[in-house]
Amino acid sequence: MKSSGGKIRKAKGTGPKGAGPKAAPHRQQATKPRPQFAKTSAPADNDARVKAAPRSEPLPKRVLTRHTGPRPTEKTGLILETLPSDDYALLDSGNGLKLEQYGPYRIIRPEGQAIWLPAWNKAEWDKADAIFTGNTDEEGVGRWHFPKVPLGETWPLAYEGIPFFGRFTSFRHVGVFPEQGTHWSHMDSLIRGAKRPVKVLNLFGYTGVASLVAARAGAEVTHVDASKKAIVWARENQEMAGLSGKPIRWICEDAMKFVAREERRGSGYDIILLDPPAYGRGPNGEVWQLFDNLPDMVDLCRSILTPNPLGVVLTAYSIRASFFAIHELMRDAFTGLGGEVQSGELILRERSSGRALSTSLFSRWGAK
Repeated sequence: MKSSGGKIRKAKGTGPKGAGPKAAPHRQQATKPRPQFAKTSAPADNDARVKAAPRSEPLPKRVLTRHTGPRPTEKTGLILETLPSDDYALLDSGNGLKLEQYGPYRIIRPEGQAIWLPAWNKAEWDKADAIFTGNTDEEGVGRWHFPKVPLGETWPLAYEGIPFFGRFTSFRHVGVFPEQGTHWSHMDSLIRGAKRPVKVLNLFGYTGVASLVAARAGAEVTHVDASKKAIVWARENQEMAGLSGKPIRWICEDAMKFVAREERRGSGYDIILLDPPAYGRGPNGEVWQLFDNLPDMVDLCRSILTPNPLGVVLTAYSIRASFFAIHELMRDAFTGLGGEVQSGELILRERSSGRALSTSLFSRWGAK
């Protein structure tokens, strides 16, 4: 997957399309759930490097206080692009669908924001190897239809030379969100440019591609996700990528509880990635609601930054909000630490006609 290499492109006007109180929901759904998987040959969940969460009481409500000092400088209305490449390409979109190329396979999935007409003709769409059918809601269970030949559950994919497994899940996801490539390139450059040991915390880490990017760049990585199955998948990806010798700590736990415990321990991280769902549940039934819990989470993340941090990256999917909501939250949270907060949208750029398909909001704080 080729991104614009972290290059920032300013959006026209004062903000992204749909910004403001009546902004259209990104991905048009209420959640970004964890998919269900079949059994794999990956190491058992009780492997020593996969640490399960102990049962504990719910966290008390965090008391937030305003930070003093100058607020970080800001850049808003930014568009970060993921461009078509041999690894991944948004080929075309329209009529509520998107046609994508993931490695060797051409895939059709629902896309509520594709309210225009496709640029390519039907013959091009008919070349699809896999089509997600059934429930079009992201939280709904559907199935895959293979119009040519039945395909296996997994297949090889890659990002910038890092191989990993794609998987046809019942929630229509395939194990990677390509638009995140711009953040991964940004993180890679921060790690390599630091010229010192760097510790990265990847919260809501999913299948671990970001963790592999960080580890390859030389960082010590802690990867946290509430799904044991997602962590097993991430471990498979680590082995496939030939990065088993890299220092990645896999933690199966509710992200909020993990960060709160790290605060009590006095742990510190130089870079923190936050990719939370709009709604989710932890391994012991903990409930995550983005608007209810994000302020506490961001405040906790500030508390576990090292004395010389590099940055915090927040991505928000499936919410009815302007990027200004998370932008101002991040500026408040990092008041007094200097640096800059950059916020806007992540987009995929079509190969067919060059149209931009917005996927999510982002806000990231950098120390410099």
